[in-house]
Amino acid sequence: MAAEAGDTTGRAAHPAADAMPRRALGRSGVEVTALGLGGAAIAGLYSPVDEETAATTIEAAWDMGIRYFDTAPHYGLGVSERRLGAVLRTKPRTEYVISTKVGRLLEPYEGGGSDLANGFAVPATHRRVWDFSADGVRRSLEESLTRLALDRIDLALIHDPDDHAEQAFRESYPELERLRSEGVVGAIGAGMNQTAMLTRFLLDSDVDTVLCAGRYTLLEQPALAELLPAAANRGKSVIIGGVFNSGLLADTGPGATYNYSVAPGELLERALRMREITEACGVPLRGAALHFPFGHPAVASVLTGARSAAEVRDAATLLNAPVPADVWDLLRAAALLPRHVPVPEDR
Repeated sequence: MAAEAGDTTGRAAHPAADAMPRRALGRSGVEVTALGLGGAAIAGLYSPVDEETAATTIEAAWDMGIRYFDTAPHYGLGVSERRLGAVLRTKPRTEYVISTKVGRLLEPYEGGGSDLANGFAVPATHRRVWDFSADGVRRSLEESLTRLALDRIDLALIHDPDDHAEQAFRESYPELERLRSEGVVGAIGAGMNQTAMLTRFLLDSDVDTVLCAGRYTLLEQPALAELLPAAANRGKSVIIGGVFNSGLLADTGPGATYNYSVAPGELLERALRMREITEACGVPLRGAALHFPFGHPAVASVLTGARSAAEVRDAATLLNAPVPADVWDLLRAAALLPRHVPVPEDR
């Protein structure tokens, strides 16, 4: 593996970098920054992102104080891991946390073409093979370390085991627990777009954290029913992904997306009403969306899927700017946010 290296970029950090708080993942000792960079977008999620743009995005995240980076073999058939590793191996290894995932192995594929059918605008150099076996977990992490060219992975997550629940609990989880006890990884968990199985991981295993994508946002809060209380009661942490519901809470213009499809009319109308209120208070809707999850004490970090330096700077700047209490009060008064849902001002 590559040796540790210092930051040789020579650029001065943005003032926001000093204001980025860190939170521990459960009792693991692994600390993540409040804002993390999700690695799917820089791997060409739905449209191409070139190497230089990806690198400048990662560098901008670093300059803004982001020290948590999330990736997966699935993202661009390993492209995300390689691009993150190329930049992060120039940084002090003790200063950042990287998470990757297990459950999909990458097998060489010679059929050619594009991977766009699977969501990524990259050449189809490999094919994904579901594998939640114990051997598959170890092999996946070893191959991820090779692509990242780093010395270790701080957080390993079981990725999308929706249709593989029993094998994930019977084989993947125990293997991750062994790897954690061996010191190979610092923390373990699962990452999904649903709440029921993540709640089961919190209740029936000793994971440190779960990554919940799209199910705890300003627009919808199903994770509040069981997932977040389970995490809080057991001293575990939750990482929130998909905070913009795949786009709707960041851009309410024509073609706005929700769950990676065109947003239904009623959700678009609701988002537009939210935007009117937040902007009247001087806060962009995407700013309120970034702040919202931190109303719950179990939330440790929010991931942003930036695909450019401008997008990641925008997210970090918005998260460092306070949201007036009036925003939450007015959203509640307009019945756009249920009164029982916690908001940052409640803490």
